[in-house]
Amino acid sequence: MYAVTAASFMGYTGFTLSMPFLPLYIRQLGVTDVGEISIWTGVSLAITPALTALLAPAWGRLGDRYGRKIMVERSLVSFVLIMAAMASVTRAWHVLALRAVQGLFAGYGSLSVAMAAESAPRDRMPSAIGLVQTAQRLGPGIGPVIGGVLAGLVGLRRAFLVTALFYAVALVVVFLTYDDRATHAYASAENPQDPEHPENRPNPANPANSATQRVTFRNVLAFQNFLLMMVVIFALQFVDRSYGPVLPLYVEQVGVPHDRVAIVAGVLFSIMACTGALGHHVCGRLLQRFSARVVIAGASAIAAAGCALLGATGNLGMMSAASALVGVGIGAAMTAAYSAAGSVIPVGAHGTGFGVLTSASLVGMASSPFIAGFLGGTSLRIVFVVNVALMAIIAVAVRHKMIDAQGVR
Repeated sequence: MYAVTAASFMGYTGFTLSMPFLPLYIRQLGVTDVGEISIWTGVSLAITPALTALLAPAWGRLGDRYGRKIMVERSLVSFVLIMAAMASVTRAWHVLALRAVQGLFAGYGSLSVAMAAESAPRDRMPSAIGLVQTAQRLGPGIGPVIGGVLAGLVGLRRAFLVTALFYAVALVVVFLTYDDRATHAYASAENPQDPEHPENRPNPANPANSATQRVTFRNVLAFQNFLLMMVVIFALQFVDRSYGPVLPLYVEQVGVPHDRVAIVAGVLFSIMACTGALGHHVCGRLLQRFSARVVIAGASAIAAAGCALLGATGNLGMMSAASALVGVGIGAAMTAAYSAAGSVIPVGAHGTGFGVLTSASLVGMASSPFIAGFLGGTSLRIVFVVNVALMAIIAVAVRHKMIDAQGVR
């Protein structure tokens, strides 16, 4: 758990050293029209998770056969090479091509959340999910600020080399400290009779495991609240990733001087990330006092308010406060949604169930920058309006449609 958490922190920090400033890099490569920059950025950010979502089942089967550690290492090696290559591109389509190649080998971030949920006892599942998601948020909390400083000191090109270095460190952490046999050894030593421990859970790779083989995609969707949680996770991921193609351009549009755009946008991204980590962290405590339905609906409403305020003001203080609302709302709602879905997945179906949730998350990652980029080509503020509407719909739908553990709506 700690190895995966540390690797996630390093990887997500490295990613946000450079990728939030992709619109500025696209401009540096010769694209001058704001609409075209938004479109190039949106497509480039979308193509990696889109291809990852398509290939995730195949990588999952290989992981069952050869182990998850080698799958994570494979992904991190590809990130090191591709991010280093980003520093040498000369055209916008080069960025798009490299991001497409990256999508063929990516996927470690979503896998780490599924691994956390699958390996934890049910009563500690929210804490396990929150731990990894907190690391994935804290990394982006400091990454954009460092990246903004690097962009001013050494330029955007060299920032990609620093990103590659961060992924290399994450690779070393996984290689040296992660043991994919440790979960089984721990469970066996602690309580070999407990079916909740991974050692005693059905192995999907074992043909004798007929219980797991009977779990189908349709079975998973029939679990209580599961389909609704898929929609919630998709929507939260959609809103969270929608600001990548447009926020730096929006910051410049509201009057921030060009030479300060990178650092101001980086600070706003960092505020969202840090408050998102806070939302992940406090979600476990909230779920001890309130039902998942109340937490998700309330957090989504807070995120909607933040999106509305962010798109309605050009004051940097108000934009910072709005970013904080967006971050904490999405963070708390995301962990609560994963926990609510995980609580109804049978032990022998964890791999299938969390695989489906990961697909929903990846589709949100892929479609968001693509759609936001094209919407931004028309008007940057339209993106904020769509986000407000989406979060408000989720809040209302969960409040009225989700069934509590006690069986009430």
